Amino acid sequence: MGIELTAIHYVYLAFIVFIMVLLIKRRDTTMICVAGIFALGLLATETLSGSVSGIFNSFIYATKELMGTIMIISIIVAMSRVLIRTGINETMVAPLTRFIRTPGVAYWGIGIIMMVTSFFFWPSPAVALIGAVLLPVAIRVGLPALGAAVAMNLFGHGIALSGDYIIQGAPKLTADAAGIPVGSVMTASVPLVIVMGLVSTVTAFWMMRRDMQKGTWRSGLVSPGSAAGALGEDRTLEKGDRVVISPRAKRWLAVLIPLLFAAAVVAMLLLKLQGGDATALVGGTAVLILIAVTLLAHRQRGLEKVTSYLIEGLVFGFKVFGPVIPIAAFFYLGDAAFTELFGKVLPAASHGIVNDLGVALAGVVPLNGAVGAVTLAVTGAITGLDGSGFSGISLAGSIAQLFGTAIGSGTATLTALGQVAAIWVGGGTLIPWALIPAAAICGVSPFELARRNLKPVLIGLAVTTVVAMFLM
Repeated sequence: MGIELTAIHYVYLAFIVFIMVLLIKRRDTTMICVAGIFALGLLATETLSGSVSGIFNSFIYATKELMGTIMIISIIVAMSRVLIRTGINETMVAPLTRFIRTPGVAYWGIGIIMMVTSFFFWPSPAVALIGAVLLPVAIRVGLPALGAAVAMNLFGHGIALSGDYIIQGAPKLTADAAGIPVGSVMTASVPLVIVMGLVSTVTAFWMMRRDMQKGTWRSGLVSPGSAAGALGEDRTLEKGDRVVISPRAKRWLAVLIPLLFAAAVVAMLLLKLQGGDATALVGGTAVLILIAVTLLAHRQRGLEKVTSYLIEGLVFGFKVFGPVIPIAAFFYLGDAAFTELFGKVLPAASHGIVNDLGVALAGVVPLNGAVGAVTLAVTGAITGLDGSGFSGISLAGSIAQLFGTAIGSGTATLTALGQVAAIWVGGGTLIPWALIPAAAICGVSPFELARRNLKPVLIGLAVTTVVAMFLM
């Protein structure tokens, strides 16, 4: 027998549809999520005070769930700030520049270095960490600034961020919303991230070479010489905060810091750490590096500057996740959060709103893996239209749980597919306002960069969706 659906189920579903419509129209969804929480609270408690309190309590619940992710990103950004201002980042990347001799090597070299760096530092800080050093080298050997920006985007904001295997912010969000372990989402995402990455980067490279040979390549520069101008502007911004340390100290730290992170990764593998434990290890390592480098660089002002860098990181973290908290608060209500916040008002046989809807859907609509995969890819892409990438992956996780329950399998694969689609579209490869960091450092138009990324990313998503059908 199916689960009896109540008004709470139908209201939750109606708000999901409404949220997706707003995302398609590129409108902000925060207010409608708050309205959804209020409506569900009113139905559950039948009191105005209970529903109003439910809004705040759901924000607290979501913040507690997301705090680990917010903190790790804030700490990584704080650490990257001191590495940039001391010039250690330049020293870390400098040895790699001697191997960049041709435009092809520059494209793949910048991409791979960006990907590896982004796994540890996240893409936005990674752009600043390596862009100023590698872009002049790439341009010197013939790679256009727009080509370098494409490589940074696809490898960093695409491959690294959609997998997020080290910091694990993205899989934590989607796994929570889908009600499955983080490890399951990460394992399921590996083949999808590989396929998506290979197809999109190879397609982008082939299209770039073809257009350059035909003479139809558009530079995308904001103005003549703007690539150099952007780099100069970036260095000017940092110049006032530039901290001088000895070349010998830079060299030692440039070797030691990657070794410390490599040791953390080895420890994860040996100790079988995943999820919060793995994140804690990376975060603790980053904090120690931040403190050590800051004390060495700033000496007498070191104690105060540690706090200053942490504040910078926290401002960045909450700025990124500010829009995510109310959205996640609504989608967490689809699972255990609803009972925790509003009590046991669902039917006795209920396993959560989303699970109930999935069971009901299975009894009405004949579903299969192909339908589920296409739905999750489209849903993920739509949620990415706001240019965040992260704000909508809770929705992707909830819908993956709904379809996985209805089909009877494949929840992890569907969740991973929704995550990949959302982050590739919104995380910084297709939405112009999300492309600004890479576009600014390379001095190119974010709209031209989005245009260059469009076909490779859409082709990659189509192939990845087909692969997901076979993996379910």
